[in-house]
Amino acid sequence: MGLNPEAVGATGTPTKRSWTFRDSLLYAVGIGAGAEDPFGSELEFTTHNSKDIAHQAFPTQGVVIGFGAGGAMANAGDLDWGKLLHGSQGITVHQPIPTEGSVEITDRIAGMWDKGEGRNAIIDTEASAVDPDSGDVIFELRSSVVIRGSGGFGGEAGSTAPLVSAPDRDPDYEISYQTRPDQALTYRLSGDYNPLHSDPWFATELAGFPKPILHGLCTYGFTGRALLHTLCEGDPARFRSMDSRFSAPVFPGDELTIQVWDDGEGRAIYRTVAQKGTDEQRVVIDNGLCTYD
Repeated sequence: MGLNPEAVGATGTPTKRSWTFRDSLLYAVGIGAGAEDPFGSELEFTTHNSKDIAHQAFPTQGVVIGFGAGGAMANAGDLDWGKLLHGSQGITVHQPIPTEGSVEITDRIAGMWDKGEGRNAIIDTEASAVDPDSGDVIFELRSSVVIRGSGGFGGEAGSTAPLVSAPDRDPDYEISYQTRPDQALTYRLSGDYNPLHSDPWFATELAGFPKPILHGLCTYGFTGRALLHTLCEGDPARFRSMDSRFSAPVFPGDELTIQVWDDGEGRAIYRTVAQKGTDEQRVVIDNGLCTYD
């Protein structure tokens, strides 16, 4: 059957998602919170019962709350999951995400782009998460997936050029985090059980990687941590949005360096570099834009 270009605009079924304080704690350690100083920093995210410290959730937790909700992608046609990669991710947070609660999520296919026979197909989706009691929007998600070699299905070529690029000067901030060799095994417990990140056979034989790779959304979470602490002084209420592209794989155990160019007026461009200063150095998240108060 292949991909279905008529699926643009298709919506999924409104889906209720609930989470508890344990989910928030697990997500926090999944994106490395507390690893550098387990009992001296980030306790507001990694514990829920520390004296005089109120438990908070990371703004990027919305990407796992909304992961796969709604099912709009079921309208896209036949997907080769072995060739599917996360292309980009964005989130807008309208109010701090609670450490436990429920939302109703509705998603839609926002675009399908055909880069030509033998080249890539790109599918864009959008989702909105609403408080089922008040009707208020808590957060919105934007995402794209790249299906390698699946172009030529008859869709529009479209424009997928990035909206921003890193300035040609040194970054205002650089923050480095070390991922653990078992990082993907911890992060997958937040709900993304794609074997690309845990099964050596799947990663090598079906996806063509030398070993399992780290979830793109885990790298995104590490990057969001750096932006939150650097631009918002660790206050989730000041964090507004974060959009970026995934440009290269990360392997568990890589060091991540987040480079930030801040305009001082609530906008910052960022990118994330793996293994900076080594022969394996590569940009893994690029064309990033963060807004904050």
